[in-house]
Amino acid sequence: MTKATLRKLSSVLCLALFLSCDSKGVFDQYENMSDAWPIEDTAIFTFSQPTTSESYDLFVNVRNDNSYPFSNLFLLVEMNFPEGKAIADTLEYEMARPNGEWLGKGFTDIKESKLWYKEGVRFPEEGTYQVHISHLMRKNGAVEGVKDLPGITDVGFRIERNEH
Repeated sequence: MTKATLRKLSSVLCLALFLSCDSKGVFDQYENMSDAWPIEDTAIFTFSQPTTSESYDLFVNVRNDNSYPFSNLFLLVEMNFPEGKAIADTLEYEMARPNGEWLGKGFTDIKESKLWYKEGVRFPEEGTYQVHISHLMRKNGAVEGVKDLPGITDVGFRIERNEH
């Protein structure tokens, strides 16, 4: 084999490995939050109904940097069904260990956390679904929420095939 053929073959193998690593993923999308996540800014994710014969696991993905000032994160996650029904959940996630070490994965200052939202979900209605994600952070003792939440760089939503 020539060097060019070997390079092409290794490129194809690398691509196949990369694609096979995420065979469970059905939907995976992010919204960039720039410098801070405004309290009035809701991340909205729109997707078509996956098959009704399978069940799925749902995740909220959050990328944060070292300027995130809290060890936890409160979110309001609302799923809107095609025929008008909506389910809203208030969720709390741990973002750091007691010693301040981030729980997310990553080798740089940006850490990515894959946070469980729902397990074993079926999508019974045909059509378009929407998931709305907003933060509910506030400082201890404060009534008002944090207007601009620093340190959250991206918010995402992911659907994976449930393999149970």
